[in-house]
Amino acid sequence: MTVKPGLSGRPRGRTAAGLAASLRSGATARLLSRLAGLNIVEGSVRLAAQAFLTALPLLMTVAAFAPDAMQDLLADSLRAVLGMRGDTLDELRQAFSATGTTRNTAGAVSAVVTLVSATAFCRALQAVCERCWRLPRAPVRAAFWRWLLWLLVWLAYLLFQAPLRKGFGAGRVTGLVLSLLSVTLLWWSQHLLLGGRIGWRSLLPGAVLAGAGTVLLSLAARVLVPTAMERSLDEFGPLGPVFTFLSWLIAVFLVAVSGLALGEYVASTAWYRTAARSPTPGEADRAFPDPS
Repeated sequence: MTVKPGLSGRPRGRTAAGLAASLRSGATARLLSRLAGLNIVEGSVRLAAQAFLTALPLLMTVAAFAPDAMQDLLADSLRAVLGMRGDTLDELRQAFSATGTTRNTAGAVSAVVTLVSATAFCRALQAVCERCWRLPRAPVRAAFWRWLLWLLVWLAYLLFQAPLRKGFGAGRVTGLVLSLLSVTLLWWSQHLLLGGRIGWRSLLPGAVLAGAGTVLLSLAARVLVPTAMERSLDEFGPLGPVFTFLSWLIAVFLVAVSGLALGEYVASTAWYRTAARSPTPGEADRAFPDPS
């Protein structure tokens, strides 16, 4: 009996071997190797810790000096992002309304110190972006003002999350579109942290991927995080929601950093450079010399 070539074991074996070889040496292998070299998990945990330890105190300081309307807007925005409700939301509002002590004892000096210390979060994010694009570290003197400006961008983005997600009264669909556009612009602003060394068109794929991923994660958070926070509040007291929030931050940065890394890979492909008429990212003008 004659065995058809397509049904014999040898052609199938050759096909499987060829597929395995292509995975080991093809674009997928290069992508996986690149992601592994970036230490995405470690970078995400570090960013989450920096955001928790430096960026959140900045929010508290801003709330301390802000008028009541801005305090309510900030609390509503955090509720819109995390879906907070019940006792957890009450704790959040009390934290943002407790402004007397901060104004009387800390004052403007404390606010400045908090703002400067919050740049540690920007430094960590800049380091991750530079690793994604294989860029040398920028000198502190050339990057400090960029950190402060990016913090203002981040604060403005977070402050208006509640009206954005409601579409400014136009409905949820409009709110979803505006949320996606705003978070894409936020991650596109890594151009600022990178000192303009990578062009806007090259940064667009990573901004879109990171933005879409974090928006989807935020939609899931509105369902999962409130229940988890209330349960942790009942079981562990006030510290319970802290651990839940930190875990959520790690997930956010894991998705965002993965999107930025994948965006660098997409921007480096020939088809994207042709479609976007973008230069090779590695050929971008590197304004800062390699300190090594």
